[in-house]
Amino acid sequence: MSASPIRISVSEASKLFGLSTKTIRQAIKASLISYVVVRGRYKLNFESVLTWSQVSTRRRGNLDRTGLGQYVEKWRISNRKYSPRPPE
Repeated sequence: MSASPIRISVSEASKLFGLSTKTIRQAIKASLISYVVVRGRYKLNFESVLTWSQVSTRRRGNLDRTGLGQYVEKWRISNRKYSPRPPE
């Protein structure tokens, strides 16, 4: 059984990746992101958006500064007892 792809809207992609909706729509128009249309709305393949976002240094930086990447340090588990990292 294959896993279903995760689909996100243009506005969700914009927030997650720290990009404007215009940038996302330009990538859709250029066929750089795979998508389906559901009830007249784009539903983007998350994996496709992630891959596309890593191609450009500027987009990758936006992900780290204003997108989801800005929260990574806050999510680090500091309690070794519950940390998934192997002991050093």
